[in-house]
Amino acid sequence: MAATTVQPKPPATEEPEEDKELQNELKLLVDKITGTDPKLILPALEMLKYLIRTSTTSMTSVPKPLKYLTPYYELLKDTHKKMPSGNTKHILADVISVLAMGTAGGEEARKQRECLKYCLIGTMKNIGDWGHEYIRQLENEIVQQWVISNCGTSDKMLMPLINDIIKFNCEHHAEIQACDLLMEIDQLSLLPTYIGSNTYQRMCYYLISCARYVDDMERDKIMTLTYEQYLKFDEYSRALIIALQMNNAQFVNQVFSKCTDRIILCQLAFICARQLFSVELDTETEDYEDLNNILSNSLLSSFFHTLCRELDVMEPKMPEDVYKTWLEPVPPRLQILGENMDSARQNLASSFVNGFVNAAFGIDKLLTEDTGNKWIYRNKDHGMLSATAALGLVHLWDVDGGLTPIDKYLYTTEDYIKSGALLALGIVNCRVRNECDPALALLGDYILCPNELLQIGSVLGLGIAYAGSQRDEILSLLLPVLTSSKSLEILANASIACGLVSLGKSDSEVPSAILNAMIELHTQDPENLKSVFMKLMALGVALCYFGARDDIDVSSNTMEVFPEPFKSFAQTTLLMCSYAGTGDVLIIQELLAMIGEKVESPNEEQPAPPPAPKGPKKAKKGSEWDYAMGQAVATLAVASVSFGEDIGMDMVQRIFGNLGRYGEPSVRKAVPLAIALSSVSNPQLPVLDVLTKYSHDIDDEVACNAIFGLGLIGAGTNNARLAAGLRQLAVFHAKSPSPLFMVRVAQGLVHLGKGTLTLNPMHTDRMLLDPVGMAGLLITAVSLLEPHSLILAKCHYLLYSLTVAIQPRWLLTLDEKLEIVPTTVRVGQAVDVVGKAGTPKTIAGIHTHSTPVLLAAAERAELATDQYEHFAPTLDGICVLKKNPEAT
Repeated sequence: MAATTVQPKPPATEEPEEDKELQNELKLLVDKITGTDPKLILPALEMLKYLIRTSTTSMTSVPKPLKYLTPYYELLKDTHKKMPSGNTKHILADVISVLAMGTAGGEEARKQRECLKYCLIGTMKNIGDWGHEYIRQLENEIVQQWVISNCGTSDKMLMPLINDIIKFNCEHHAEIQACDLLMEIDQLSLLPTYIGSNTYQRMCYYLISCARYVDDMERDKIMTLTYEQYLKFDEYSRALIIALQMNNAQFVNQVFSKCTDRIILCQLAFICARQLFSVELDTETEDYEDLNNILSNSLLSSFFHTLCRELDVMEPKMPEDVYKTWLEPVPPRLQILGENMDSARQNLASSFVNGFVNAAFGIDKLLTEDTGNKWIYRNKDHGMLSATAALGLVHLWDVDGGLTPIDKYLYTTEDYIKSGALLALGIVNCRVRNECDPALALLGDYILCPNELLQIGSVLGLGIAYAGSQRDEILSLLLPVLTSSKSLEILANASIACGLVSLGKSDSEVPSAILNAMIELHTQDPENLKSVFMKLMALGVALCYFGARDDIDVSSNTMEVFPEPFKSFAQTTLLMCSYAGTGDVLIIQELLAMIGEKVESPNEEQPAPPPAPKGPKKAKKGSEWDYAMGQAVATLAVASVSFGEDIGMDMVQRIFGNLGRYGEPSVRKAVPLAIALSSVSNPQLPVLDVLTKYSHDIDDEVACNAIFGLGLIGAGTNNARLAAGLRQLAVFHAKSPSPLFMVRVAQGLVHLGKGTLTLNPMHTDRMLLDPVGMAGLLITAVSLLEPHSLILAKCHYLLYSLTVAIQPRWLLTLDEKLEIVPTTVRVGQAVDVVGKAGTPKTIAGIHTHSTPVLLAAAERAELATDQYEHFAPTLDGICVLKKNPEAT
């Protein structure tokens, strides 16, 4: 039998000699403090303070003096209680407060907030000497105490301590903690006292990022504070952006009145022009004409043509150059069959593609040349309207040069072509303000004409031309249409036009007029509510409240008169527009709860509707109630509300996957559009893959919307992978006219402006949401909730509502004379640096280019040399540069 070997026990690790000495020294000091000799107490306390403050250890372990003093914590508390009042007692309270921060007092000390308690009865001098961790513990306990006792600024005990902590944080690179503390206790008004010239940028940047996660009242406080700080330190561009985010005209005008530098004023004007925000200028200033030209966007067309010549993309493209049918893996016989199967519809698709691809270039090969007339007549009926209107896209923003080629079509005898020319006139004037008001002069005569076709072109054209202008004379022309017309189609277009013109105005006149027209239609015939045009009228009401947040009660209550499910649809549309781009988490939760409810369509329980005047013959195709229509628009609303807020957009993308699998048929139609809305002109691979799967869906309408969604996410990017995928879809849907039409339109969108334009309404480094651009996207998305009733029927002209969202995706640098000047810039993926220490890099994956350059949705640029200095917050859009006098 083998002998068993006994393993020796490892020797107990003895503490180093220096630790033993420290323990003995600490014990001796505690004995003196708790002893009876008063002369020894104060020197012992000072020595104890010195040992605690000077102790150094690793970041992951408790300092040794705090650890070794743990057994004496209760003894020191008892000593403090018995000690007579005086300076010595205060100093001992300081020591106990620091010990309570660590493990000495345990959980009980934390529950009783003894760190704060003993700090308040201590000396309260130089609290920063105890270190950042001590300050952090005090902050936590102050917040707890504030909540429990509901303290106010009159609290004489806490406020001096809070002021000391804020001062310490702001002087020791802990500005973020200072902001957090004051936001937690609702005392942000104290912060400006401590903001300095070297800390204001970091602090304001952090506060702005917090603003979207708080309620409206708190948000206004934060935004106003940052606005005032930017103005105080002459950061006029950043102050302007805050004012635009708040949609505060008074603040915007204040920035312009306070700024005296001409170059900065020009930069401010370019930012406002991109946002289509009207500014009150002092007409007596010498720079009035320059600023007015910038604000009116009259320079946009010439700058864009200069960019295109610089990039050598002026040569017009044919639709075939976009389709690249020779690359489609399909036998020639099937290719011919697919293209000629519905030639009128394919010609219509080519008209849209031609307009999108050559948008704003002023020249194309189908319409501007001698073949223009022939091409238009290759379309049928409403197709001729859209084909003629494409001429407006080709001449986009060029008011002076674009009116002449369109004008000749106003004298034709064909009403469809004449209506298309009227719409084209409106499109040319989109986003451009001209003193002569050519759109108003030319379209105004047709607004109330008896010819319904001409009314459609003029009404929608006027809405597109003056989108976001909020001009009363335009509204006074459009509003009578709501009472005089009996056509649902015209009423829908008039509502959309009124909504676009009075976008975000929030007054009661326009929404009341539209709602009165809707109520009258409902009273005349309850079946009218089932019309798809009534949904567009509801959207017209909602556009008037764009960005109004909770200021929608009056219209929402008025909508209570409608029966379900139309009431839910109208009220949700109102919510979608009023909170668009806010990222409001509570609204998103409310919308998701609405989508998650099980919709049960009442059958025999539903009371029979009152008989229509003309009996059942008036019922149209699809006249049954869609009880999930409210959920469908709620799906779009989730994407609209979360738009521009990165975390929210990432989260809702996952939710849309579940909705697509388990949602009602109406919700499934909306899901591809919602996914696309969350990623406009930004073809990320996960989004691309999801929409490609939906584009093969067995439901024809889901497939059509997914294909259009692919066009939206790739709009203006020339994305090669997406273009190849669309060519494969053209083969897959070769025998299906509707999906094939959508494939062609999507191909046109992907090559929008030959890759120089974008539909993304976020601009100025994604800090601002262009309300007019967002409205254009929402009109198209709502129209596609029933694609076969509108876009794929005779109302395809509604696709031109995307015009208001079209913008160059450029970085254009100008000199002091507003002439284009090339300079070297670094371009890369934008990096979020909010709250990061030091001066981290703001872009990654850097490439160096010479301006002008094209920027993708998630890219950012910065100057590569110190030759110039810029005045925009970031290099994005049109930037005015000034020679740097200190440059070598």
